[in-house]
Amino acid sequence: MPLDPQAKTIIDYLESTGISFDDTTPEKLRAVVNGAVPSPIELPSVTDRMIPGPGGEIPVRIYRPSDVEGLPVVTFFHGGGWVFGNLDSHDHLCRVLASKAECVVVAVDYRLAPEAPFPAAVDDAWAAVEWVVANADELGVDAARLAVVGDSAGGNLSAVVAIMARDSEHVEVIKQVLVYPVTDATCERPSMTDNAEGYFLTRTGIEWLHVQYAGDDVDPEDPGYSPIFADLGGVASAVVITAEYDPLRDQGEAYAVALGDAGVEVDYACYDGLFHGFFSMDLMIERAGEAQEQVALALREAFGTVAA
Repeated sequence: MPLDPQAKTIIDYLESTGISFDDTTPEKLRAVVNGAVPSPIELPSVTDRMIPGPGGEIPVRIYRPSDVEGLPVVTFFHGGGWVFGNLDSHDHLCRVLASKAECVVVAVDYRLAPEAPFPAAVDDAWAAVEWVVANADELGVDAARLAVVGDSAGGNLSAVVAIMARDSEHVEVIKQVLVYPVTDATCERPSMTDNAEGYFLTRTGIEWLHVQYAGDDVDPEDPGYSPIFADLGGVASAVVITAEYDPLRDQGEAYAVALGDAGVEVDYACYDGLFHGFFSMDLMIERAGEAQEQVALALREAFGTVAA
């Protein structure tokens, strides 16, 4: 279908700002993208703290929708191509998830590339999930109802963490939500060409981000980098969301197919007329709210707080 009119307005605005992955640096991107978007959602508790990590302390932000103890918990990994994004850039989305899915959300400010290349982000993501489980009593959450959620590069980290959890003796992830995830660093799927230009995230930009994250030294088929090449049997059930006008669309769909082929329950949806990044934009794109409701319902069903 044609580009959603609300989405087109945003694309036109982004193009007018001159923000581009061409002739840029990580510092320039962070200066533009890492600011907070004011959120109308008020929560009883939003707390910043530091937790131990393999490369030093990791900043996290903890969102509580109520004072009830024993709530389910989501560990959230933000997008940004492993290069930009932070706790502020995804603050509104985390508030949405906490309120709509009725869970505690622990957002993780993992180390960014190129200063901390692969596998630093994976190591921090896993350390954060381990910390949530180990400190469940202090956090007042139910570690038996743990989900991982992420968009774009955060979807990549969520998928990798779900695989690591399957092989862990002390961490169990019961749901993974992957929003337009990076799953295949070979970048050789039709949507990479079909949507290469014109929808803000470009093929050139994706390739540049991969260079920042992994350079030329990492095998693009390394399962810790490209989870589509992993053994997926036994991982947590999944929701995979893609957008029609996204270069990453086909690798997200392929990952959903691979999960299903491995016997994993998966709910896949491609949102027609939308582009990479739409999921956080419910204040500007109505259908982003629909996608958020889909995710929240899937999480509540997994947590047992609503009938499946």
